[in-house]
Amino acid sequence: MAVAFGWGPVEARALAPACVVVVDVLSFTTTVGVAVEGGTAVHPYRWRDATAAAYAREKDAVLAVGRSEATATHPWSLSPAALRAAPSPWPARLVLPSPNGSTIAAGAAADGATVIAASLRNRTAVAERILRDGYASGARPLAVIAAGERWPDGSLRPALEDLLGAGAVLDALRALAPGLPLTPEATAAATLWAATEDPAAALHGCDSGRELYEYGCPGDVAVAAETDGSTTVPVLVDGAFTEAP
Repeated sequence: MAVAFGWGPVEARALAPACVVVVDVLSFTTTVGVAVEGGTAVHPYRWRDATAAAYAREKDAVLAVGRSEATATHPWSLSPAALRAAPSPWPARLVLPSPNGSTIAAGAAADGATVIAASLRNRTAVAERILRDGYASGARPLAVIAAGERWPDGSLRPALEDLLGAGAVLDALRALAPGLPLTPEATAAATLWAATEDPAAALHGCDSGRELYEYGCPGDVAVAAETDGSTTVPVLVDGAFTEAP
């Protein structure tokens, strides 16, 4: 079975793979990677509301706040740059609300899939882990899912950064396993990544990157652009992303 590529939680569940690689480059999965590198287990949560606070208390975890709410005393947010600058000790557990990446992860896990958080920073490490564990095969099909963003009406807005991130993982897979079959959609994503001369410039210049500049968070784009800067592979186990053994 060919390795598939798709968008958002609906397609992730429709593809029903044994392993789902979630890609949310300028938000969720880059932040998950930074947190897990620091030894923090990340509990994804779909909503940033009163239920998130209750869920964090249930898990004895710190609740991440929005980027604009992060402070020197509470840097725990969706901002990977703020997390990286946070003083020690880091919390053992962090609840990270995200309507896009978290929703995909939760839905795929509920369907029994192995869920991996990927970004540009760990794209090769993720590909190596996938192949080591025997995914991307007929018996253990794989789908790489770009999270995208949301329009005001809640519908999916495809996002260039997530298309590039998914393509980066798929390109690493075909480089490590020549001849690995990809769907036409997955091939197109991998080809776009390979043809992008300056991925960092694309991240800084795309709609989501410009939004982060407007929010005063250019450091988040810089962290997200660190291609292959990490060997950490966060895997969702018992409701939390932790480093794969």
